[in-house]
Amino acid sequence: MLSTQFNDGWPLLAVLQLLPALGALILYAGRRQFWAVGFARLVFLGELALAAHLYARLDATSPALQFAERANWLLYHAGADGITVLFVMVAALIGLLLSLYDPARERMRHASLLVVVLLAQSSLMVMLVTLNLVWFAAASAFELALVAYLLRVWASGDAGDMAFSRFLQYQGFGWLLFAGGVLVLGWGYADASGGRWSFDLLDLVQTPPVGKFQSAAFFLLFYGLAVRTPLFPLHGWLPNMAQHGTIAIAPTLLLGVKVGIYGMVRFVLPLTPDAVLTWQPYVVAFAGTGIFFAAALALLQTNLRRLLGFAVVSHTSLIVLGIFSLHSLGLQGALLLAVSFGFSVTVLLLMVAFVFRRTQTAELAELGGLFERIPFIAIAFLIGGFSIVGMPGTPGFDAAHLVLEAAIERFGALPTVAAALGNVAAAGFLLWAFQRAFLSPAPEGGKLQSIERVQPMEYLLGGLTLLVLLLAGFLPEPWLSLTEAATQAMAARFGGVGG
Repeated sequence: MLSTQFNDGWPLLAVLQLLPALGALILYAGRRQFWAVGFARLVFLGELALAAHLYARLDATSPALQFAERANWLLYHAGADGITVLFVMVAALIGLLLSLYDPARERMRHASLLVVVLLAQSSLMVMLVTLNLVWFAAASAFELALVAYLLRVWASGDAGDMAFSRFLQYQGFGWLLFAGGVLVLGWGYADASGGRWSFDLLDLVQTPPVGKFQSAAFFLLFYGLAVRTPLFPLHGWLPNMAQHGTIAIAPTLLLGVKVGIYGMVRFVLPLTPDAVLTWQPYVVAFAGTGIFFAAALALLQTNLRRLLGFAVVSHTSLIVLGIFSLHSLGLQGALLLAVSFGFSVTVLLLMVAFVFRRTQTAELAELGGLFERIPFIAIAFLIGGFSIVGMPGTPGFDAAHLVLEAAIERFGALPTVAAALGNVAAAGFLLWAFQRAFLSPAPEGGKLQSIERVQPMEYLLGGLTLLVLLLAGFLPEPWLSLTEAATQAMAARFGGVGG
């Protein structure tokens, strides 16, 4: 039967998904006009306003999915809870920040780039609000194609081609795994309901797959999302992309909004609960190993951008540790850590891009003395690094504390101490990178005096990012209250509700 329903009275979630796509079409038609870039930024501001309206309307004390929208003729079903709104806010903020980043200094090329970013924003919003796994998989494929396009167009040389090829291999395989998991879930539902297939989250939760269907679905969904996250040992695409992708926007679109983490919480935990409990120790072991493995490799890197790639892998493992504690505090901390991490990695990638723009290198041996010429970029990089490792005054501090508190209750002292030591190692390699790039003496023969000073737009971009980080660090309660009800309800399924 054809039917369309909007429980909020108007299609707020649909507008949230469609506004960036509509803006991209208009921008593509008029990208040679003087107003094109300004128009794109207005669209991103409108998207942020819609996200703020969603936040204001949400009843955060309820774990239920709200703002339900359904169009059966499109297999469209959308809804939002506190977890959804948290990630939507992050996506909207990061989209606005990326609209301020101008890598080409050519207005035409910047406008064309913003078309891609708007389309990626639209696909992100689809993934965050959809309750249908087919829609999630389709939007994921579309966003990965856009990132691949950026890598293909902006990366150059043999190294860039290698990064592009490695990205396609890993992400293509990961997407196929996830799509296979979606098919298994639909097949399991059909087997249990007399032949009727469904890929809707609410249907699948009410009639979860059992036995072989659930185990197969868990492996396919989890590993598919682990590639995207990225989780050790499925991270091989990221270091090359970070080093040779030549543009900060491509990795930021994948790493700023942790869609892989969101997918694990939204789909893997509720749809495969028995398999999650069975394989929890192995996932935790991989996560703990990844923290140390990536930190050790980061210390061996001579390229600043590649070092950040391994930092991502190390800290993603800590987030996964919190999720698979299956404890309300661990889940809450992991989600806040994902938000903190998204903003932190965004500011780090953008600041390194500003350095590369000026020096045409990210090799640590060729950098040095930059604090003297670009102190704001250096300070922004340092604060972003502090936020990743969870220093007090950043949102990572409360998030890491919650994850470790849940870990010690669930797994005991040894894994928790190991995770904490891994975080200390991460602080070491990030501070070492900061010292080498910004504080150490400039290399002989360098052209330090010719390095351009910080531009107003760079001040604005870095300042807004740091403002969000510091506000979230000193005032974490609004972020935490968004997810409290939803994480407690989810943890209750596994007997992990904490105080």
